[in-house]
Amino acid sequence: MKIITLPLFIHSVPAGFPSPADDYMEHSLDLNAYLIQHPAATYLARAKGHSMTGRGIFDGDLLIVDRSLEAQQGQIVIAALDGQLTCKILDKQQQCLRSANRDYKPVPISEFSELIIEGVVIHSIRHHTPPHS
Repeated sequence: MKIITLPLFIHSVPAGFPSPADDYMEHSLDLNAYLIQHPAATYLARAKGHSMTGRGIFDGDLLIVDRSLEAQQGQIVIAALDGQLTCKILDKQQQCLRSANRDYKPVPISEFSELIIEGVVIHSIRHHTPPHS
């Protein structure tokens, strides 16, 4: 795999008017190294639907998922619940998978449910302009 590094500006970019003094680059950034801590255990998945918008995950976003991490309370996970894959917030205390959109009810995890955590969502990537075809 070819590593591509991109220029990284020294200063953060304000959401207002840029300063001409901020045109100086600090160094390069390898997005693979920045976004992926465990390459052998990381995969990508595409988000579908609107149940996670409250946590900044929108329909069509690309999810970076690390299966080497042990899922903790309140983390966003990819889970197979009774054979159905879903992206939800893990709620161990209430024994359910929660959406991040009030229009969706929690999905209970009963003692008879088969729950497999397929990984923890560590990043999401969203296009702000249409991708090139």
